[in-house]
Amino acid sequence: MRKIIPVLIVFACHIAHGQRDWSKVEITSEKLSENIYVLFGSGGNIGLVVGKENAYIIDDQFAPLTEKILAHIKTLTDKPVKWVLNTHWHGDHTGGNENLANQGAVLVAHENVRKRMSTRQDRGGGRISEPSPEAALPVITFNDKMTLYLDNGNTMHAMHVNDAHTDGDSYYYFPQDNVLHMGDNFFAGRYPYIDLSSGGDIDGLISNITMALGMIDDDTKIIPGHGKVASKSDLQSYQNVIIELRKRVVKARAEGNSLEQAQKMNLSKEWDATHGQGYINADRIIEFIYKSAD
Repeated sequence: MRKIIPVLIVFACHIAHGQRDWSKVEITSEKLSENIYVLFGSGGNIGLVVGKENAYIIDDQFAPLTEKILAHIKTLTDKPVKWVLNTHWHGDHTGGNENLANQGAVLVAHENVRKRMSTRQDRGGGRISEPSPEAALPVITFNDKMTLYLDNGNTMHAMHVNDAHTDGDSYYYFPQDNVLHMGDNFFAGRYPYIDLSSGGDIDGLISNITMALGMIDDDTKIIPGHGKVASKSDLQSYQNVIIELRKRVVKARAEGNSLEQAQKMNLSKEWDATHGQGYINADRIIEFIYKSAD
């Protein structure tokens, strides 16, 4: 019976996704600077940059929401969305790629995003992601870093970071606006999701957060992959939780405890009520650390 339960959970998740009522999703936004907004809806947070002639967005949530997203953008600017940049390959961040490309947008991402989207992915637990349509794939990819010179005179720095949430994670940094989009390297107020099947790694995540903290100041607005707009102090608190959890899990593992035993040791008890009530609960964050920490 224990072997059947995970399959049933996965099946139930697929059914729930298929039955989601997209008409009930509301797209909202928050202005972060003269040129930059963040949009909230269902899926990863969207960054919106308004230029003189064009609009640029970072991530695009799910395909059924594209019309709603574009309609909301029109309440903020009359500039067309000509550029779409992805923080990683997951469908709640890239689901609208095809729709936007078909309307003339240019898709940009790290090369590993295209690799994973263009091939069949075994996500574990019976979850399979089939290859995305050709139109949904990034047509411009980068390896390490890239600078976009925006048509408002400012710049956007795209940077591939260490394998953390996936092996194709990127930050998008706007130095003139003092805004950083971290994608799913930052789940504000929640435990992180380390996608082991996509090359995710807890040590890479800690390293990436340390890098971000060194880039920003107390006035920086941080767009997390999920959750509210955050500050440097919020990110520091997030790192503190993850570092302490890693220390406890690695110690338990080194003492010979199995994963199942470590999950019963209440290693994350201080934060479960605040951080473990979402997509990633206490057992899952312990598993991610146990399996990926060096």
